[in-house]
This record gives sequence, C-alpha cells and structure tokens, in this order.
Amino acid sequence: MEYKLVVAVRRDLEMSKGKMAVQVAHASVISSLNCKASNAKWFRSWYKEGQKKIVVKVDDVEMLEELQGEAGKLNISTAMIDDAGLTELSPGTTTCLGMGPAPNPVIDQVTGNLKLW
Repeated sequence: MEYKLVVAVRRDLEMSKGKMAVQVAHASVISSLNCKASNAKWFRSWYKEGQKKIVVKVDDVEMLEELQGEAGKLNISTAMIDDAGLTELSPGTTTCLGMGPAPNPVIDQVTGNLKLW
C-alpha cells in the first residue's frame, strides 16, 4: 500500500476504548473527505488500495497542534476533532487529529516517529 491515513490520539485523556474508537472514526471520515475535496488523486489512490489507517499516540493537545501545522506545510488534509461533551469528556475537548490520506513518504515526514497505539 502506497497511501495511508494516520490518526494521532492524545494519551493524556482518560477515554474508554469505545470513546477512543468513535473519535478515531470521526477523524478518519472527516480527514478523508477533506482530502477528497482538496486532493482527489490522493483520495482515489488510497480508496482503491483499501484505505489503510494507522492510529498513533501523542502526549497532549500541543502535539496535535504541532502535527497539524507540519501536515499543512506538506498539503496533507487534516481533521482536528473536538468532543461534544455528551458522555466522558468536557465539551470542546480536543481528542485527536486525522491526517491524510497521503503517500507514505509524505505523511511519514509528519508521523513516522510516533508510536502505534
């Protein structure tokens, strides 16, 4: 697979596995739709090869913001996810960042050093 979408999730939050799964799903869908609008070639290629997704850990919201900035410099679509606050977290808590899809060598410049969740 030559393309992937990466979701970085904060590890400083106390989220249940189910809550984290839903936040990652939000990030994946929104980031991929943003990519479809801004770089249809990357989206189509990723979609055709099976929509590879990776989930990685970050320490805090500041790391998410830094990653978003780095992704933007490389024209990688992003989706910063803020929780609605209906269950486990306070309203507006930033939980994760979706990035891509993008070619592996491009997105690895931003996320290649992060540990898998």
